[in-house]
Amino acid sequence: MVKKFFAEFIGTFVLVLFACGTAVVAGCNTASADVAYLLTALAFGLVIVAMAYSIGNVSGCHINPAVSLGVLLTGGMSIKEFIVYIVAQFAGATAGAAVLGALTGDFTKLGQNGLFEGDMIKSLVIEIILTCVFVLVILGVTSKKKYEKCAGLIIGLTLTLVHIFGIHFTGTSVNPARSFGPAIFAGGDALSSLWVFIVAPLVGGALAAGIYTLVIKAKEAE
Repeated sequence: MVKKFFAEFIGTFVLVLFACGTAVVAGCNTASADVAYLLTALAFGLVIVAMAYSIGNVSGCHINPAVSLGVLLTGGMSIKEFIVYIVAQFAGATAGAAVLGALTGDFTKLGQNGLFEGDMIKSLVIEIILTCVFVLVILGVTSKKKYEKCAGLIIGLTLTLVHIFGIHFTGTSVNPARSFGPAIFAGGDALSSLWVFIVAPLVGGALAAGIYTLVIKAKEAE
């Protein structure tokens, strides 16, 4: 369990430092899909690929509370494991944001998320859909042994796709821990709207678990 904790801590730390860091240093602007926008989307996907093939054999490389919730609800982990993973993920994201701020010297720009057009409902819907798709792919691909060797690549590419579409709207969270770390340092609007980027991904993860159980898993059992 201790190894799993540190694996999830390291993975989420790297996700925030490198992926959110890329958004910061590249100057990603959600209003225009330029090179920086695409680099940011790619960075998130590449981090998942890198971590999947390094810590995946230890913890499964969730590095995302929404993913852990989906795995929990489909019977892939215990409540005890879930709690350990959540603590590790939030701690890792916080540490990653702290290091990023220290390196850039600016804690107001850490790749934090924001409401789309200031609209809470639209942002909730967007994040629920994005997270549901992402977690559904993870549950599907990791349940099949034939995808075992390429699962990390598939998941990384899916996260890239989710970011290419979602950055324009909310900066793309799909991960409560990823949103939490930058927001608690940046403060302001990022902190006041943080609950959206915690609740929506968790709802999306739970929805994905339901779809997987009722549709995909049921079909495979026939």
